[in-house]
Amino acid sequence: MSDDKQFQAAAVENQASGKGGLSQAELDALVASSDTGGRSPSLPIVRLITITAIVWSLFQLWIASPIPYIMNASDIGLIKWIGSNTILNDTETRSIHLAFALFLAYLAYPAERSPVQMGLAIGVPAIMTFLFIYGAKDDTAIWWIPLIGLAMIAAVLLGSPKDRVPPWEWALAIIGAAASLYIFVAYDGIAQRVGAPITQDFVVAVIGIIILLEATRRALGPALMIVATVFLVYTFLGPMMPSIIAHKGNNLSEVVNHQWITTEGVFGIALGVSTSFVFLFVLFGSLLDKAGAGNYFIQVAFSLMGHMRGGPAKAAVVSSAMTGLISGSSIANVVTTGTFTIPLMKRVGFSSEKAGAVEVASSVNGQIMPPVMGAAAFLMVEYVGIPYFDVVKHAFVPAVISYIALVYIVHLEAMKANLQGLPRAVAPKPLVAWLMSLAFTIAVICALSFAVYYGMGWIRPAFPETAGYIIFVLLVAVYVALLFVSCREARLKLEDPNAPVTKLPIPGPTIRSGLHFLLPVVVLVWALMVDRLSPGLSAFWAAAFMVFILLTQRPIEAIFRGEGKLGGAVAQGVHELKEGLEAGARNMIGIGIATATAGIIVGAVSQTGVGSALADVVEVLSGGNIMAILVLTAILSLILGMGLPTTANYIVVSALLAPVIVTLGQQNGLIVPLIAVHLFVFYFGIMADVTPPVGLASFAAAAVSGGDPIRTGVVAFFYSLRTAALPFLFIFNTDLLLINVDWIHGIFVFVTATIAMLLFAAATQGWFLTRNRIHETVLLLLIAFSIFRPGFWMDMIVPPFNSVAPAQLEQAFADANPGDEIRLTVNGLNAVGDPVTFTAPLKVPEGETGADRLLATGVEVLDADGKVMIDNVAFGSAGAEVGLDWDQEITQVLSQASQPSKYLMYLPALLLLAGVVMMQRRRIQPTPATA
Repeated sequence: MSDDKQFQAAAVENQASGKGGLSQAELDALVASSDTGGRSPSLPIVRLITITAIVWSLFQLWIASPIPYIMNASDIGLIKWIGSNTILNDTETRSIHLAFALFLAYLAYPAERSPVQMGLAIGVPAIMTFLFIYGAKDDTAIWWIPLIGLAMIAAVLLGSPKDRVPPWEWALAIIGAAASLYIFVAYDGIAQRVGAPITQDFVVAVIGIIILLEATRRALGPALMIVATVFLVYTFLGPMMPSIIAHKGNNLSEVVNHQWITTEGVFGIALGVSTSFVFLFVLFGSLLDKAGAGNYFIQVAFSLMGHMRGGPAKAAVVSSAMTGLISGSSIANVVTTGTFTIPLMKRVGFSSEKAGAVEVASSVNGQIMPPVMGAAAFLMVEYVGIPYFDVVKHAFVPAVISYIALVYIVHLEAMKANLQGLPRAVAPKPLVAWLMSLAFTIAVICALSFAVYYGMGWIRPAFPETAGYIIFVLLVAVYVALLFVSCREARLKLEDPNAPVTKLPIPGPTIRSGLHFLLPVVVLVWALMVDRLSPGLSAFWAAAFMVFILLTQRPIEAIFRGEGKLGGAVAQGVHELKEGLEAGARNMIGIGIATATAGIIVGAVSQTGVGSALADVVEVLSGGNIMAILVLTAILSLILGMGLPTTANYIVVSALLAPVIVTLGQQNGLIVPLIAVHLFVFYFGIMADVTPPVGLASFAAAAVSGGDPIRTGVVAFFYSLRTAALPFLFIFNTDLLLINVDWIHGIFVFVTATIAMLLFAAATQGWFLTRNRIHETVLLLLIAFSIFRPGFWMDMIVPPFNSVAPAQLEQAFADANPGDEIRLTVNGLNAVGDPVTFTAPLKVPEGETGADRLLATGVEVLDADGKVMIDNVAFGSAGAEVGLDWDQEITQVLSQASQPSKYLMYLPALLLLAGVVMMQRRRIQPTPATA
């Protein structure tokens, strides 16, 4: 997932310049250097890396499984002892997780030797040495700190060859792993002295932080290393900062305790999510890919969409969306699907830059597609405090709309250039027959879904003791049946994209040839969405089922196809399993390092209170204008996201900027749900994956296409404007996130939002039915905005709230209907004692009188010399949740007004749309019939 390594961009650009693209070996090297490590040592070291990676994967599967708890409940002494000693707490598992990541990082990633990189590799340890000495100025036992800094600088200067692992890098790998394992080994002692570190705590923490920062530079590039170093500088040198962000400063003891010894910094929530959830999902994706699902998704997309205008580009979007379900890496997605899709896009008429840009935009969008979302979904569970199911529900509609819009953008590009698709494999069905086939397929899927749902609901209560075994047997039976269907078709092969294409794959046989690949995805989604298991346990069962598939798929295929050589098939399955376990762990090196280093930033934010200072900075720059606040936050998210992998940039921007929007929005009358804020900063964080001059995904696509990397990035940015527009829309219209909407309303929102996004895409691409004129583009933007936010115009016609005197607060509650919203504008003090004004929304509860309803919110008020003051707020009440507290003054009361339906604004919007259609239809020139 470390797909934004800026220092590699120039090299990739040079390779791509003047060529028709890189060879497969060069592309594999690019992915390895970015995602899994670019070192190619001797065979014994390769085997050690492989064994370590496999052990890491097995360890993660073990701690996620219920097996240790089952063994702990055993009556057999040895089994019980093993079980009890392998049940680890969160801190212990995080320690082991980071130890694996650090050890593999130094073995797999050689250090970059460019002047800038060398300057950072020497400068950061020197800066950290100075900071640690400065922070320990009252401690006389600091002679060892310069020795650690000098040792790290010496190790860097000695060199880092790509073809071997020198002794000093073995030392860094082992010492880094030991520094992380110290938390596991000395756990009991540390628990007894929290807040009072001893000398060995100091030594281990100093070594650990310096080694972690260097591992970050190797695995992820300089950006995250620089950002983490800046925050450590800020932590120590707080009094020297500008007054608006200055703080008292922290000494070495406080930093060691906060960043390394406790779970506030490196071993905090971010690393915990990587340990508990992310690894298993990445491993699941790797196992699924090794089984052949990645190729299956690409072939299915091409068989279904390759014949359309710009068909290969549309297939690239769909296949990238499906691959994004199992891959968290933009660059891996670009190279995996792009090596096949980009040459085919060029063949039907796309330029090198546009072909690369389509692949970049679709691959990066895989980061916003549930259920993985580049690991951000699991972080949101912890940071927002809502169930995983709700995160997926809220993120689903914007992600799907974004992909539909990208397919439409590709269609518009094909229309502009009058591009055709690839030749069909078979003649198309008549429309009526096609509709009947589609309806039958949907009916069968619905019938199977209901049968499975109600069947599972019957099996569990009917057979409470053996339900698990029965379900597994049924699952295996379905798997074998689907594999039998698959074996009746020819094996899928990833064709050479540079070879002549005479016809596309036939949809039916192509789909049937890999239906069993969908079964583990169904298991995962079922566990998450229906059984509501934890993400970690859901991913464990899905990964365990994938292990079973990898071990049995080839032998069963050999039997069904009558190929014989059963022993060879078994060996192939074992080999694919080994490759999947290794790939999953190696893909996790960067994520483990990223989440640990991002923990330094999160720890610095919590230790210094820089979040509130940043809110002051944004407020000063924006002048309190809410749109300016959002634009500034978006820009800061883009800047902070540059050079950071998806997981790390979400951690950073959410820790720094999500509270800014919530705080300033509340002060300026915009009530935004926390999940909407986190999705806002996340969307803009991943936009940095696209935009030049950073964003290795664009450079990787240019390497495949042979186009110009900067132009590819620029075009991809324009294709991604729809993704940039969505966050602003769901901040103001939370219906897009399916917040407080029923399923009928949800379907309506999805349809209307999709139409609006397609119109927005048509406006930004300058083409609707034909080439737009300026006034038509403006009208399309206006129509799209009106469909997205009909309430904006309705609020101007009929205000949504009536102003009520604060003294009439109880009467306002009495006049309102239960469930209505009343907003209180309140003057009070913030956490540091400064005056602040904010808006607090309260839902009107049931009650006989206005006083009863007000009291049910937990709020008591009194009249003090003409001022309405809050006298008390019950702990845990609705009033406390929105920030109300005693001794605050209520200056304004807004009660919800009766307002016509905002959807009436669709009528003038649709009339305008009809006018644009009529204007453009008059200018359409007849074109030859297209497939």
